[in-house]
Amino acid sequence: MPVFAYKALSSTGSVQSGQVDAGDRGEALKLLDKRGLQPVSLKQSSGVVSAKKSKSEAKKSRQPVAKAAGKTEEASGDDEVLKLKRAEVVLFTEELADMLGAGLQLEPALKAMENRQELGSLKEVAEGIRNHVRDGMNFSQALKRVSPSFGPLYCSLAAAGEASGALDTILRRQAHYLKTLSELQARLILAMIYPAFLVCAGVGVSIVFVTILIPQLTQLIESAPGGKLPGPIQLLVALSEHLGEFWYVYVILLIAGGLFFKAWKDNEENRPTWDRVKLKLPLVGPVISSRFYVQFLETMANLVGNGLTLLRALELSRDATQNLSLRSSLDEVIDQVGDGRALSKAMIRTGHFPALLIDMVSVGEQTGKIDMSLRRAAERYDKELNKDLNRIMALIMPTILIIMALLIGTMAYLMINAIFQTISNLNG
Repeated sequence: MPVFAYKALSSTGSVQSGQVDAGDRGEALKLLDKRGLQPVSLKQSSGVVSAKKSKSEAKKSRQPVAKAAGKTEEASGDDEVLKLKRAEVVLFTEELADMLGAGLQLEPALKAMENRQELGSLKEVAEGIRNHVRDGMNFSQALKRVSPSFGPLYCSLAAAGEASGALDTILRRQAHYLKTLSELQARLILAMIYPAFLVCAGVGVSIVFVTILIPQLTQLIESAPGGKLPGPIQLLVALSEHLGEFWYVYVILLIAGGLFFKAWKDNEENRPTWDRVKLKLPLVGPVISSRFYVQFLETMANLVGNGLTLLRALELSRDATQNLSLRSSLDEVIDQVGDGRALSKAMIRTGHFPALLIDMVSVGEQTGKIDMSLRRAAERYDKELNKDLNRIMALIMPTILIIMALLIGTMAYLMINAIFQTISNLNG
């Protein structure tokens, strides 16, 4: 059986060294864990296999050792996939960032979270991630393996944090981003309650107008001597009869259109087109662009500030970008920076970055403090993002009020006008 030499920390904080017999590296780690030891290093001894071991047994023992050595190899399909709520992801991120910021290494921090009593399902997540990390897997890969709730953006930023040595800073910023997103959704829901009530009330009033009041008015006008329906009322009556007869066709078309659009949008070949369209949408496009600038600038500032080369920082920032249109812009920047061009000049040549951002990057290049310039630019665009979001929230309610007022007001005006015309005909 293979012999592994280890150096580990005991529960008292002392360093212990020794050897442990195990079938593979993973089994050796589990044995040390049962003894209450936190491994610092674990290597297979050169003396390897006992003399009592037969050749066939030695051949079997080499298979798990080879599997343990492959750090990027896919895990078995027996891994349990855990789903988390956004609040749980935020809590996990904040807890881990605080522990890493306090000086703990990644595995002890995950072990501490695993031993917490009040974290609920996060204990299982911490345990799963710790097991993968302990077996040699990167933290970002372990996140993907354990739970899909972290998402590709989260995992890409975690990989950037690992590469730069600023994992705690990256996680803290990601927790802030997720909390901001949750607060925005909560504000949006609260802000939409009153408009939703108005829409429901307006639809209800419209149905009453079309199905009850207009038919009664039609009968009244037609029964009057010389009564004739005005053109707009005739149009409303025709529309009412048409919808009453073919409403199910429109419902089917609406559902089919929604399903077709979703299938088109989710097709990988159409993703670049859809991502470009999203950037051009009114109100939504500026928010997506501002969010990208903030994320890009913050990530770049952390990576460059922690010693990564500019080219490697750009590559990791590109991997953390989900919009394919924006990612293609970063590909152009990476190609030009790789050819020796300055970052600000590369941004100008792509034509996809605002002048203010380029000016701030240029100042950082000239002063030799590009990380500080990137961070200041990120703070500036973060403020712009908040302004855009507040502007959207402020426009939602008056827009819906105006639409409903025009719809109901138009129908009421047509009915009142038809009544006055009938009265005028009777008096004439």
